[in-house]
Amino acid sequence: MTEQTIFHPQGGGQPSDEGVITSIANPAAKLRVVAARMDVVNDGVVLHLGRFEDPSEKFSQGEEVEQAIDAEKRLLYSRLHTAGHVLGAAVRHLLEKEIPGFDELKASHFPDSAACEFQGAIEGKWKGPIQEKVDEYVKRAMPVEIDYWDEEDFRREGLERLIPDRSLAPPGEKFRVVKIVGAEVYPCGGTHVETTDLCGEAKVKKISRSKGTSRVSYTVV
Repeated sequence: MTEQTIFHPQGGGQPSDEGVITSIANPAAKLRVVAARMDVVNDGVVLHLGRFEDPSEKFSQGEEVEQAIDAEKRLLYSRLHTAGHVLGAAVRHLLEKEIPGFDELKASHFPDSAACEFQGAIEGKWKGPIQEKVDEYVKRAMPVEIDYWDEEDFRREGLERLIPDRSLAPPGEKFRVVKIVGAEVYPCGGTHVETTDLCGEAKVKKISRSKGTSRVSYTVV
């Protein structure tokens, strides 16, 4: 555990950062971090999971360390996460009034299983229109902005359906939201690119349906 961290823990459908933590006083003490997780017991504490490159060289309590994340993986995860929100916005704008009981349910932004799930049966014929809408949003280079809202902010914007469970934010603190300007707003704690074009090419892979829900899988190139 460190006093502060640049490692993004796994959560919200996004993989955790990977990287290295190195002792400043003793560079031989180097922890290769393969995962970061939120501590389920101690609120707000991030656990760094990995192995020391030399088991005989470890950190001492109170010493300073340098943190370095795998920037290439962080960028990939950010592109996938923003692309997932772009896909969700595209599907909502196309199908919210076409499918009875439509709603966005959950999403995974892992490289090998990126997908968004929706309430309602989305037929295969919508794959082309969804791809066209995603392409439009990406091409428009729409700004991706971070903001902090309380319950009243959601109500003011007519987005009561998006108000998160109060337990997801510390008492008195606002909820972090990600705004794709011109499209949608999502409560979200993940990492993102600054504009939608930085997602790169976002490809809709397939639409599958099961028990009244639909899963639209995607990838970025």
